[in-house]
Amino acid sequence: MSCIHNSPLPCFSASSSSYPRRNRCASFKPRIHCALGGTVAEPKSTTSTEPLLLNAVRGEDVERPPVWLMRQAGRYMKSYQIICEKYPSFRQRSENTDLVVEISLQPWNVFKPDGVILFSDILTPLSGMNIPFDIVKGKGPIIANPISEAAQVEQVREFVPEENVPYVGEALTILRKEVDNEAAVLGFVGAPFTLASYVVEGGSSKHFSKIKRLAFSQPQILHALLQKFTSSMARYIQYQADNGAQAVQIFDSWATELSPVDFEEFSLPYLKQIVESVKRTHPDLPLILYASGSGGLLERLASTGVDVVSLDWTVDMAEGRRRLGADIAVQGNIDPGVLFGSKEFITKRINDTVKKAGKGKHILNLGHGIVVGTPEENVAHFFEVAKGIRY
Repeated sequence: MSCIHNSPLPCFSASSSSYPRRNRCASFKPRIHCALGGTVAEPKSTTSTEPLLLNAVRGEDVERPPVWLMRQAGRYMKSYQIICEKYPSFRQRSENTDLVVEISLQPWNVFKPDGVILFSDILTPLSGMNIPFDIVKGKGPIIANPISEAAQVEQVREFVPEENVPYVGEALTILRKEVDNEAAVLGFVGAPFTLASYVVEGGSSKHFSKIKRLAFSQPQILHALLQKFTSSMARYIQYQADNGAQAVQIFDSWATELSPVDFEEFSLPYLKQIVESVKRTHPDLPLILYASGSGGLLERLASTGVDVVSLDWTVDMAEGRRRLGADIAVQGNIDPGVLFGSKEFITKRINDTVKKAGKGKHILNLGHGIVVGTPEENVAHFFEVAKGIRY
């Protein structure tokens, strides 16, 4: 999983011959009290053969918290670095069905996480929406023509995933067969405000001055753009679910650049629309919402109607659990930097986080993606300890 890509680069479709084809056949009764007085809803007993992650999110009785890591497929792995040497373009790697499957499965083959997330990027849909972009090594995403006027918004097309990103559906279908319910296959999308931030700013930003200028001086233009992203991302989630995703994470990485009152205007209504649209067609699909630096917005994130709120490491897990309440699951939230520590330190932080989260409705994860340069052996230790936990 990465965070962005599309432009005048050559397109590597699912049928590209640049990569060899794969073989495609291929009971606890009382309520649990957390630290600081928070509670977790009583787990429900189950004999389900569904993946542990899905059972945990639904509040069923599980023996341990499921675990996966954001950016678990990526540059810290030697096997991924080898693929990058052969296929240096991110788009080349993320728009070829076979490469997407292979990269997605790399951490599964080594660590056996409880979630296998699609290797892709939140900006992957942009090309299908008539927004050319690229990812430049060392610079990040570059939007060819940043949006600032109503006429440009009118040129943005609704996203049709079946036509624009068929390799995503193909990859998810193969992943479901490969993983075979031993773990949950996860999809993901970018949230409307975060996508709008990239296309208005022209890429990554430090101060978000362009999108805030648009929001506060010509809000109707931004709202029109946000609405297009909203309908498109709802459709994209439905497409991912129809092709094998068993849960989908929504990344609203830049929404926390907004004040609470502006979040309520420019992000919250659109997140609610997405959740409502998806739940009408896929009522049992777990939706996870992640926004880094979201400590000031936790209650608002929960009000979107998602099933899981993913906490970053700046929020104490016990406090986050208390603020969110018993009915919503939580994910996280170990500092990615902990993986640079000793094995004893990593073990201590895992146990502390699990204890604060309480029994059930918790997905163990980092509070952000794995950092480049993280020792692979420390990631292995993380999974070993996490999977050895018992409530």
